[in-house]
Amino acid sequence: MPSLAAISKIDFPFKIDQKEVKKYAKDFFAPSFPQVESMLSAFDNTEIVTRNFCKSLDYYSTLHTFQDQNVEYIRISLEYSVRAIEECISTAQINKDDITDIIFISTTGLSTPSLDALIINKMRLNKNINRMAIFGLGCGGGVAGYSKACILAKANPEAVVLLVAVELCSLTFLRNDFSMSNFIGTTLFSDGIAACLIVGDHYVNNTKNEITFLASQSKLYYDSLDVMGWNFVDEGFKVLFSSDIPSIIAKNVNNDITSFLDRNHLKISDVKNFIFHPGGKKVITAYEEALSVEGDFLKNTREVMNENGNMSSPTVLYVLERFLTQGFEDGYGLMSSMGPGFSCEMVLLQMNEK
Repeated sequence: MPSLAAISKIDFPFKIDQKEVKKYAKDFFAPSFPQVESMLSAFDNTEIVTRNFCKSLDYYSTLHTFQDQNVEYIRISLEYSVRAIEECISTAQINKDDITDIIFISTTGLSTPSLDALIINKMRLNKNINRMAIFGLGCGGGVAGYSKACILAKANPEAVVLLVAVELCSLTFLRNDFSMSNFIGTTLFSDGIAACLIVGDHYVNNTKNEITFLASQSKLYYDSLDVMGWNFVDEGFKVLFSSDIPSIIAKNVNNDITSFLDRNHLKISDVKNFIFHPGGKKVITAYEEALSVEGDFLKNTREVMNENGNMSSPTVLYVLERFLTQGFEDGYGLMSSMGPGFSCEMVLLQMNEK
C-alpha cells in the first residue's frame, strides 16, 4: 500500500501573539462595530496563543486591493511551497526527477496557470509530471488531498506523489467588512503551507517511520452549502462561517467515523492516533464529546491550533507532522477534517516504527 516518505511544514517569520491580534481587532472594529468590546473575549476563548502569519501585523492595517492581495498570495505561495518541497525531497532522499504526480490544494487565492505549474517551472521538475490543482475544499483539503495522493500511488506502484497544501487566510481579510463572520474569522484563521511525498509499493522508502494508507471516505451533507465557504465580492473573498459547525459535527461525527471504521472491520477503540483538523476550540470539544475516547486523544490537534491558529487545509498535515516528530503509538491512525459543502473527509492509516 502507498506510504508516507516525508512531510514538511512552514513556520512563517511572523508568528504573532494572539494578544496583539486582539488589540489590532479592537482598534480596527471599534469605530464601526460598537459591540466589539463585549466580543473581544472570543480571542481568549479560542485558546490560541500564537498565529502563523505570512505578513507582519502592520500589513493588515493598510487597505489593499484584491489584485494586490492576490499578487502577494501567488508570490508567497510559490516561495514557501518550494522551501517545503525542498525539505521534503531532502528528508525522503529522493531525486526530484522521480516525482510523477503533483497535487496542489488551496482555497485562499487564484492563479491560472495554477501554482503547481509555477512550482514545476521554478524547481525544474519533470516536464511530464501529472498535475492536479484543487480549489474550494477549504479546511477539508488536507485530508482530501492526502487521500487523492494515496489513491494515485495505489494505482501506480512506481508513483512518487507530491502533495502541497497552501492557505494564506490572512490575505483574504477585508478591512471594510464589519460582519460577524469576518470578526470570528479574525479570531481564528492564519496561514500555513505543508508538503508531503507519498510513494507507491515499488518505490523504496528510506524513512524511519512506516505510515501506510488503508482506506478513505468522503461525505457531503445535503442542504448545508451555506455553513462554510466564500462569498466572492468586488473586494475579494468574504468569509462565510456558520456558528452551527460544532453542532453539525456533534450530531454526525460519531456515526460517520463508526460506520467508516466498521466497513474496515474496526472500532473507535482500535484507533491509536487521531490526526484531526482542529477547526477551533468548540470543534475540538464537539469531537471529544461525540467520540468519548479515553485520554487526551486530541493533544496534538490542540497544540497545533494553540501554536498556529486555524490554517485551513494544511493544518491537519501540521498535526500529522507533529505525530512524526513527537511520537505515535504503533497501530491505526485516523485522519479527519470538515470543510465547505458541508463535508467530512477521512483517511485510515497503519502507523508503525520501522
